[in-house]
Amino acid sequence: MDADEEAGFEPATGDGPSPLGPAEKRAAAVRTAFAGLAQIRRLTNTGHPDPESVPAPWELHRPVRAVALALEASGLPASAVEALGRRTTTGYRVEPGTAPGTVRVEWAGPPGSGAAHEEEAELNRCAAALRASGWVALLYRGPRRRRFLEVEPPAVARTPDSP
Repeated sequence: MDADEEAGFEPATGDGPSPLGPAEKRAAAVRTAFAGLAQIRRLTNTGHPDPESVPAPWELHRPVRAVALALEASGLPASAVEALGRRTTTGYRVEPGTAPGTVRVEWAGPPGSGAAHEEEAELNRCAAALRASGWVALLYRGPRRRRFLEVEPPAVARTPDSP
């Protein structure tokens, strides 16, 4: 058993190191995790006409992880940071949103990478992937005119005990 198997699968949020090991192995792990998520949706969203089209209660309690998995499964690149916290690659970055149960997605990269110039187009790609996964993703402009997505589950996915 290797270190990834011992630690369990974690989707890339853009705030950790680049995944180690062969890209094919990571892609297989992402496919397996996303297939598992689809199965959770089928089993828990039984009252919905299309149970795979909306986030499951499990996702509502772990929205950062669920959104990161949806983005990584769609093939979009995650940003990454080195041990000292410096950004090393350009891609999405997922973090908790300002309101409970929401998620913020930014397009981040190392200084001089051009991430700020790419962000509108890339965040639109992220939004499309998230909408296809049943999330509501709205594009905003924040401080220093940088764009970001505010992501939340659709109203039909929320339950009384949802955040």
